[in-house]
Amino acid sequence: MRNRRAALAATAAAASLALTLTACGQSGTGGSKEKAGDAKGGTIGIAMPTKSSERWIADGKNVVKELEAKGYKTKLVYGEDDPETQVSQIENLITQGVKGLIIAAIDNKSLNSVLQEAADAHIPVISYDRLILGTKNVDYYASFDNEKVGRLQGTYIVHRLGLDSGKKGPFDIELFAGSNDDNNTRYFFNGAMSVLKPYMDRKQLVVRSGQTSLNQVTTLRWDGATAQRRMDDILTASYKSQEVDAVLSPYDGISIGILSALKSDGYGSGSKPLPVITGQDAELASVKSIIAGQQTQTVYKDIRKLAQVAATMVDDVLNGKKPEVNDTKSYDNGTKVVPAYLLQPVSVDKTNYEDALVKTGYYTDAQLK
Repeated sequence: MRNRRAALAATAAAASLALTLTACGQSGTGGSKEKAGDAKGGTIGIAMPTKSSERWIADGKNVVKELEAKGYKTKLVYGEDDPETQVSQIENLITQGVKGLIIAAIDNKSLNSVLQEAADAHIPVISYDRLILGTKNVDYYASFDNEKVGRLQGTYIVHRLGLDSGKKGPFDIELFAGSNDDNNTRYFFNGAMSVLKPYMDRKQLVVRSGQTSLNQVTTLRWDGATAQRRMDDILTASYKSQEVDAVLSPYDGISIGILSALKSDGYGSGSKPLPVITGQDAELASVKSIIAGQQTQTVYKDIRKLAQVAATMVDDVLNGKKPEVNDTKSYDNGTKVVPAYLLQPVSVDKTNYEDALVKTGYYTDAQLK
């Protein structure tokens, strides 16, 4: 933890303060010499991955809103899915003298050097939704229960196919995962597979493409067009005389790409129904697709609450307080276990989107028409 009180004059008192900081778990990013509250009115740097996803645009706006409500200025940058650009942006934020950093990493292993620069400048770092790997210089992690996201997706597929109510199948399923440079990808995938694999082992779920390991099913940068091309290839090679019953998709943007490939192959018209298709993030286009009976499900994560958590974390650190966390064991970044606050995701489909998304104010009925 960083203490913001003025440096004590006496050597013995300074040593006592250092022991206090060690006892409360300082994370290695260095202690600031500012007094508690001196950061108010200062600037917090916010580094988001891309504007190509409406989710990250909303995250950026939400974090800015929460920080400004706490009295901070903000500098929001987007790396447009280029790790080198993001590193350069963070370097610039450090040079500009930001008081704290909130970072949603593009490549979670590319930030070690620049975060050492942040540590040398006594700048606390909050890892936002995507855990930053391989560095001690990340203080806290704000995210959702990522394994639960995958479990919700897997459970939804099992339920919609009736496997949990006595149907034996076999049903044909294909698997998609997120970007291989995003730490969350393995949590989502492992959560889903913890539900699906027992049915695969019993041949009640069959992956006709044979692509079942994580390294076979990842989708670089979570790109919908990449997912569409892979789904096209799978349909051509493995489904000439069979039909897909379900697709595990980890994210709405990927789901849209999968849907495009399926529609081009005749699904959704005539006697060839669309399969069960999962998703994540409750993006507007996908919620509309769910209402229209195309994409089947998404996992809603209230990013308004995530922004509140991240803003409160950096504010607490800058004011000599210990942020609230609810997980101190799960998120080992290869160098340290990063203390985390995890929010709970919610499965959403056509039956509950009104309660989950409209009544909570996330969307209006007008937006969904």
